[in-house]
Amino acid sequence: MRVATFSLVAQDPKTGDLGVAVASKFLAVGAVVPFAEAGVGAIATQSYANPRYGPQGLALLRQGASPEGVLEAFRRTDPGLEKRQFGLVAATGESLTFTGTECHPWAGGVAGKGFAAQGNLLSGGEVVEAMVETFLTAQAPFPERLLLALKAGEEAGGDRRGKQSAALLVVGEGKGYGGLWDRYVDLRVDDHPEPIDELFRLLSLHRLLFERPKGRRPLTEEEVRFFQGVLGRLGLYAGEAHGVFDEATERAFLALIGMENLEERYRGGPEVDEATLSYLKGRYGWS
Repeated sequence: MRVATFSLVAQDPKTGDLGVAVASKFLAVGAVVPFAEAGVGAIATQSYANPRYGPQGLALLRQGASPEGVLEAFRRTDPGLEKRQFGLVAATGESLTFTGTECHPWAGGVAGKGFAAQGNLLSGGEVVEAMVETFLTAQAPFPERLLLALKAGEEAGGDRRGKQSAALLVVGEGKGYGGLWDRYVDLRVDDHPEPIDELFRLLSLHRLLFERPKGRRPLTEEEVRFFQGVLGRLGLYAGEAHGVFDEATERAFLALIGMENLEERYRGGPEVDEATLSYLKGRYGWS
């Protein structure tokens, strides 16, 4: 399985979150390349990819192995190593990128504190250089920085065969759905003429649906009346639109939040964040 691609594996120095961004002229690249575990590390495996590198590499890091130790373990156990390429960042910030001698040109990578960028079958080394420069200088949240770096690699030439798929995986302690696991961004574009641009769109939607807002404000009487009318039309509320956020209104509003998949943003009561309000008002005809 030749996964000719370009990828960035990285750690957010501010939060310790770990992530992988990847793009390729390959169907569903996100199903093969990215692996990550909060507090342990992140790995991208490509070029005649060995998907076992993900779980095996993370297990070794979990046991205290260095990135170089992971490489040596792969060297001992995988006779096809010289056809492979992978990038690795440990939770310590240590990193490594490896390109086997039998990878198709252009192939190579650059690694530094908290990042590893690599690619094969690329238009040239400028693809990797553009990813690294953008990741290190872009002023944006960590998931967006990973995608900006990926986009920079594409604009520098990317996979010389063209575009097809892209993926973004980010993990952080307790940041996943419901606070019950660590995978808080796991987005894939499997087959699309502009996969990285589509990934940006999905990340924006992900922010709306799953980001936990830092601030909320009480609904005004006018807003409560508006939502009571909406809830009534939807068959969720049988009372009058009187503008008081009572128990019946809260039950109905909670049902609406669930219908719209916004439950990660709402904590009960009359307080709602501005992004949720803006979405719901637009969706249900506030004027």
